[in-house]
Amino acid sequence: MTSRVSLARLGLALALVGIPSAAAAQPPGITRHLLPNGMTVIVRENPAAPVVTASLQVRAGSRFETPEMAGITNFLLRTMIRGTSRRSATELAEAAEEIGGNLDASGEVESAEIRGEALARHWEGLLGLIAEVALEPSFPGEEIERERRLILSQIKTRAETPFTLSLDALLRELYGSHPYAWPGVGLASAVGRLGRGELVARYRAVFRAERMVLAVSGQVSHERVVRISERLFAKLPRPGTGEVGAAAPTTPVGARRVLERPAQQAQVLVGYLGPGLSDPAYPAVRVLGAVLGGGMAGRLFVELREKRGLAYALGVLIPFRTGPSFFVTHLGTAPENSAAAEAGLLAELERIRQASVGREELARAKAYLLGNFALDRRTNARQAWYLAFFEVIGAGWDFPERYAQALDAVTAADVEAAARRFLIHPTIVVLLPPAR
Repeated sequence: MTSRVSLARLGLALALVGIPSAAAAQPPGITRHLLPNGMTVIVRENPAAPVVTASLQVRAGSRFETPEMAGITNFLLRTMIRGTSRRSATELAEAAEEIGGNLDASGEVESAEIRGEALARHWEGLLGLIAEVALEPSFPGEEIERERRLILSQIKTRAETPFTLSLDALLRELYGSHPYAWPGVGLASAVGRLGRGELVARYRAVFRAERMVLAVSGQVSHERVVRISERLFAKLPRPGTGEVGAAAPTTPVGARRVLERPAQQAQVLVGYLGPGLSDPAYPAVRVLGAVLGGGMAGRLFVELREKRGLAYALGVLIPFRTGPSFFVTHLGTAPENSAAAEAGLLAELERIRQASVGREELARAKAYLLGNFALDRRTNARQAWYLAFFEVIGAGWDFPERYAQALDAVTAADVEAAARRFLIHPTIVVLLPPAR
């Protein structure tokens, strides 16, 4: 006889790999179109919104970089909005302001994005500006150097901020030589030496129709958006050579590092490698994270802050990744409490591996996740980002709906199995101020 737990797990797997259930309903007002050149366009019609947002995403990011090129995607996107063959950086900004909006760009881990918004009546002008940036960047030398200085400053700030310094150290321990080991902003050693030639070569390699998704959300007609997009992006290069991603990182055996930096608080981070988006266990791991660190009712908050007073701030980080994600618990505490806080954090992680999750605790964790997920998608800008991001990484534009259904289907047994599978061999980073 097939158990209820087995059926729940089967449903979870089917939902994530894209097999619709009978109860699945396609969100209204969303259409997907494949242009003749291979570029994908997704339109979310929202007649109630007087603005339109657009997210043009490219399958590129630090996930596909090497240590010598770490940060080139973000550097590339930042320089692309600093001038085109028709307009300077200032003129681009002014053109966006004239239609009641703005224009920006950046590279992240799994994708790169050119994004913008404008008054609904100017949506064609907005798409025209985005297409101009995507197809006609001029890479002016003075703007390259300006962006280089800004990015290097961001990297320096990240290295001087106790929490991000600790997180980056932990990710290096977890991922080793895998590109997930460094942030999307890159490494100073690479950003400091990349020149115009490398940026132009990267642009030509990744800005191809089949690697790009345009998502538009707002007061628009999908027929007109598709027609205008086909005209604007007609000159995109066709498919090029394939790109091979990095091999999966080796499983960490567990390590502990202590960093000494000037800081008012100690930072304690405990991390593990987790599943990627396509793993049926991914929703259960997200629920596991919410049981531990989901708001003021999470176990870590109740046990370590409320009952024992060992933490100022704490939580659990689990990103959307196509490859192995990370599961990182973190807390900030008084330096004199760091040992007790670390021991308490490890004890809670071990407890959830050994003890069952109660019905009310499970329901609260799922409600916390689903509520925050819904709140994060309440604006046109976030709707456009979600549609483009999940389509461009290969999960499908409708992944958020399937993901929400999969979260709702997670059982206590699924959470307990995820804890036993993934919460092994903890990797620990502790940041302390220098001893006096």
